[in-house]
Amino acid sequence: MSRSGESHPTELVDISATGALLRRPLGWSGDVGQSWVLDMIFGNNLHIHLEAVVARISDHHVGFSYSRIPEDKQVPLWNLLGGYADILEFWKDN
Repeated sequence: MSRSGESHPTELVDISATGALLRRPLGWSGDVGQSWVLDMIFGNNLHIHLEAVVARISDHHVGFSYSRIPEDKQVPLWNLLGGYADILEFWKDN
């Protein structure tokens, strides 16, 4: 995560179609409403770079809401989320 020359490596805790929850880095001080750039790397071949706004802060986590997903990163993100949902959620026809 980076903002105005400030950069903090951290871990992704959870991800959704609307935002991401990250482990709060040591020494990080931010505020709700601030814009940050998130660089999320998955494996060796998927790098999703997008803009997000701090939506909530706790002692251990920072929640972000996506504010701008570049067009070339939208399909990879949706594919990632689709695969993730398939693994975690059981689909049941009624």
